[in-house]
Amino acid sequence: MKKAILATKVGMTQIFNEDGTLIPVTVLQAGPCVVTQIKTQENDGYQAVQVGFVDKKDRIVNKDAKGRKEVIHRHGVNKAGQGHFKKAGVSSKRYIREFKFENAGEYTLGAEIKADIFEKGDKIDASAISKGKGFQGAIKRLGQHRGPMKHGSKFHRHQGSNGACSSPSRVFKGKGMPGHMGSVKVTVQNLEVVRVDAEKNLLLVKGAVPGPKKGLITIKESVKTQG
Repeated sequence: MKKAILATKVGMTQIFNEDGTLIPVTVLQAGPCVVTQIKTQENDGYQAVQVGFVDKKDRIVNKDAKGRKEVIHRHGVNKAGQGHFKKAGVSSKRYIREFKFENAGEYTLGAEIKADIFEKGDKIDASAISKGKGFQGAIKRLGQHRGPMKHGSKFHRHQGSNGACSSPSRVFKGKGMPGHMGSVKVTVQNLEVVRVDAEKNLLLVKGAVPGPKKGLITIKESVKTQG
């Protein structure tokens, strides 16, 4: 892997290319990310670059006149995290991810990674946590067919037979049933970058990208580009 960046989803829109063809695109706020740590073969057993994205307030603990603790920004970065970022010479960050770059040794602490590492026409893989749908039935969750809707059928939106009573006397693993839907990691491969705004750190990617608005998206150079 040579190119990767963290981004947040802004939303979807549409643009027109040179010949007037309409293209649906997802707008991503890609970076700027900063290098917070460099993993080396000698110290860590592998080469990687750790990057931080989006500033976050520090958690500060003060004491009043009676010695009672007063916490400021309770959900901020703790003392250990503050030391980690201070060592890199950068401000505290909300998101931290690692990328296994072959050229990890060429990076320096505090270096910025911006959207201009990508160009128009690049193929990328986008990973994110999908939208959570809550508890759903087998029809919505798995696309199963419903039963008859007439009176007396007693089988409308059930998932079907779970298993015979005598043989095999059990429910097979993988049986489609109601359950939690969404909120899982999803990766869409071979998306095309159709426009790059280097000044605003924006990437316009053709098609849909998983995850909600303002959600964290991991953008990597495609591992199996289609010809």
